[in-house]
Amino acid sequence: MKNYVIITAGGTGNRMKSDTPKQFLLLKEKPILMHSIERFFNYSNDLNIILSLPGEFISYWKGLCDKHKFTIKHTVVKGGTTRFYSVKNALQEVKDVGLVAVHDGVRPLVSGKTIKNTYETARLKGNAIASLDIYFSLRRIEDLETFAVNRNDYKEIQTPQTFESKLLKKAYSSEYEESFTDDATVVEKLGVTINLIEGNPENIKITTKNDLIIAEALINRIL
Repeated sequence: MKNYVIITAGGTGNRMKSDTPKQFLLLKEKPILMHSIERFFNYSNDLNIILSLPGEFISYWKGLCDKHKFTIKHTVVKGGTTRFYSVKNALQEVKDVGLVAVHDGVRPLVSGKTIKNTYETARLKGNAIASLDIYFSLRRIEDLETFAVNRNDYKEIQTPQTFESKLLKKAYSSEYEESFTDDATVVEKLGVTINLIEGNPENIKITTKNDLIIAEALINRIL
């Protein structure tokens, strides 16, 4: 049984208001995306790493790898118009039965413990999604009114999201729907129960300049 990780990095820099897509911005003198790949390589150097990138940035990425002497073996595939199609394209490189984790390329602070727990739970139960309890107040908006809701009824969802390869491939043979916001929602469409495991608080998704500042402050905690 082989284990895979699909790392999606389809950003173009719009939310960061940068000409450089966020996955290529420097974090501790190295592109964010390289940190994300290293987290999985450090967990297991036997992982099959598949990287999904916008087609127009594949050569740019190869140049960065040369510049930073980044030699971790990985397969690069061309991403699609949405995250759904990027993962779908990457799944073509999953040739063997095993487990497939899907991870956001701009979550460079995922811990080895979180990665390990998703693979181990998915091996036992078929899938595992990293998540966190919510500690802030939530309100639901309905028409022109807002209503308090019980935060204990909700979870913050992270990546990696890890699945049996056959299950994930079957799910991604479906037609795209607007409700597919992550891999769990695609698999859930099959009627599969989704299993949540505890993630790590440092595992933030770098979307804005403030996120990058926070990541700089946190990165030494997971090394």
